[in-house]
Amino acid sequence: MTITADASFEVLPFTRTCRHIWEDGDHVLIGVSPGNSYFSSERITGLARWATTRFAQVDFVYADLHVDRMFAAFGYTREHAEKRAAKEIKAVRRRILKGVEESGAPHAEIRVRALSEFQGNPVYQLLHRRVLHFLETDAEFRKGCEKMALHFVGSKLPEGESITAAQLQVCFDYMAAELPFFVDTPSILDVPSSVAAYHVRMPLTDVLFARGGGLRATRNQAYAVVRPEAAAPVREMPDHAAPEGPSRPGDVDHVPTERITDERRAA
Repeated sequence: MTITADASFEVLPFTRTCRHIWEDGDHVLIGVSPGNSYFSSERITGLARWATTRFAQVDFVYADLHVDRMFAAFGYTREHAEKRAAKEIKAVRRRILKGVEESGAPHAEIRVRALSEFQGNPVYQLLHRRVLHFLETDAEFRKGCEKMALHFVGSKLPEGESITAAQLQVCFDYMAAELPFFVDTPSILDVPSSVAAYHVRMPLTDVLFARGGGLRATRNQAYAVVRPEAAAPVREMPDHAAPEGPSRPGDVDHVPTERITDERRAA
């Protein structure tokens, strides 16, 4: 569904703490994956207009790491994979910039950046190493990543075939590049608190938010499903392999997801 300028959104913070962070309105991160038809330029326009009425800062971050490897792992020649990846990445950046431009929102409040731009960020580097460490040592976390990967590649595999070890590793690398932003965006971007917003609930949300140990998001990191108000019920799996983030250690308790009809704030 195309979001119009006046459309309201349904917001589903994962925990009460996530809701409090949402209400603080410091920052929202909207991650966009290449090839995901949900993020049309019209939808970006609606999201940009909506986000700037609620948050002091807005970041659109689009995935551009390991995209060529993903194509190569599922049948493309290396040359074709590189060309296809470059085309998809260029297209998604163009859609985001067009959507932001047409939103009329003050550009100072919105930043559009590629995931690769953070590879030199020391905090991002540290968080990325932590993600890789837990992939190797935490069975529950790895299982959640496998669930995401299998969902993503299921439709790409010939009937009766299972995912190969090489394909699974590429999926892990793709997700690991994004996951730092669902663990501690505030430290990466130097903002007081942040909400990672996506239009569906991710399989790793329970792992990052609901358990007491292992890899968890920082105290000022939240996650919320944000979707057009008339959308269908929240799906448990994403349309594209991509990430998300948790709550404060004291938040015992995965509480039932809270639904909020988020209308425009009063000026």
